[in-house]
Amino acid sequence: MINNLVLRRLRYALNLREDSMQALFLLAGHKIKPFSISCLLKKEDEEGYIECTDVVLEKFLDGLIIDKRGVREEQPDTTTVPSTERVRLNNNIILKKIRVALELREEDMLEVMKFADFRVTKAELGGLFRKRGSRNFKPCGDQFMRNFLTGLCLKFRPKG
Repeated sequence: MINNLVLRRLRYALNLREDSMQALFLLAGHKIKPFSISCLLKKEDEEGYIECTDVVLEKFLDGLIIDKRGVREEQPDTTTVPSTERVRLNNNIILKKIRVALELREEDMLEVMKFADFRVTKAELGGLFRKRGSRNFKPCGDQFMRNFLTGLCLKFRPKG
C-alpha cells in the first residue's frame, strides 16, 4: 500500500489538520515542518509531492497511538533499534497500529469493514493480527487495507 495514501485517508477519517499532524509526529520524537506535511499529503501527480517513507508513516502511527492511548511505560525505546534490524512496514503492521490507536475491538473492525461493503469473517480478521510464520497468519492485502481505510472514513466522517 502507498504510505502517502494511508496518511491522507487517516487524516481525512480523523479530521486532522496539518498542525495536529505535526503534533502527532512530535509525540513520536519526529520533527517535521508543516510544509513537509503538505507535500506528503499531495497526490503523486501533483507538484511538490514527497514520497512517505516507512519510517515517517511509522512515526505518525506511533504518535497517533501515544495521543490516543498514552505512552506505554514498559515498552523499550524503539528508537535505539538500528534501522537494519527493523521490520519493513507492511499492511499488517499498519493495520495493527491503527487498531491499537483507535482502540478497535474485533466487532469494531467488522463494523468498519461493513461500512465499506467488504465481507470478512472473524477468522480472517484474526489471521491478520497473528505473528508472521504462525499457522493461521494471513497477509493483509492492499484491497483489504483500502477498504478498511474507506470504512474508517465512512464511520468517522459520515455523509450529511
